[in-house]
Amino acid sequence: METAQFVEIVQREGALLADAAEQAGVEARVPSCPEWTVRDLVAHTGRVHRWATEFLTQALTEPHRPPQDPQLTGAALLSWFRTGHEGLVQALRAAPADLECWTFLPGSSPLGFWARRQAHETAVHRVDAELAAGGGVSPLDSEFAADGIAELLTGFHAPGRSRVHAPRPSVLRLVGTDWETRWAIRLSADPLTVEREDPSATTTPHPTGPTDRGQDAAAAECTWSGTAADLYLTLWNRPPNGEVHTTGDASIAALWRETSAII
Repeated sequence: METAQFVEIVQREGALLADAAEQAGVEARVPSCPEWTVRDLVAHTGRVHRWATEFLTQALTEPHRPPQDPQLTGAALLSWFRTGHEGLVQALRAAPADLECWTFLPGSSPLGFWARRQAHETAVHRVDAELAAGGGVSPLDSEFAADGIAELLTGFHAPGRSRVHAPRPSVLRLVGTDWETRWAIRLSADPLTVEREDPSATTTPHPTGPTDRGQDAAAAECTWSGTAADLYLTLWNRPPNGEVHTTGDASIAALWRETSAII
């Protein structure tokens, strides 16, 4: 996806988040983040937006902590969020393509990284706000959701980052019904690894054996299948709109849900 596409998504998702938060009320609980109220959700996302904006507008090359909690509530908090969200969108649009600044995951460029990361940050928390409001969850574009799966698996769950470990070697496979790429998540006592698979690959007869990157793929003890949007939300531990089918050892899926959380 192009940087401009991510910027448009940041704008749209932030507006939806603010509207859902206003509908829910800042004291409502967030079912997908049980320790949070909507106030916590809005303050967190607004702080992240302002944090990203500082790197974009000041070309900061070293990490620093996000801003402090605004200590606001009600209409004042929502106004503060909307102001910061618009500032982020403007900063993304104004930043030069060759911007040099600090990032924390791989990306096409620093600007591309921040546009992509803030698009997914805002989209996931928009879902949180809509769940808190008790209505339906607005749909996610399939291409964007597939990109989010790639970011999550190769970024947040890259070796040395993920906290997901399994007592025995096993493979959790993701199979999309509306996208071509498959993923194999290899779990063990060591840091997990992920592999993008050829959708035409056949399964090898040895579940824990090596993978031939040609036409063979490791057998999976557990498989999740569904649309890109539903798999994206499932991997982020947000209830999907549709149904993600689980086949094989359901304890592996439960292990992911219990240990993979990222705020």
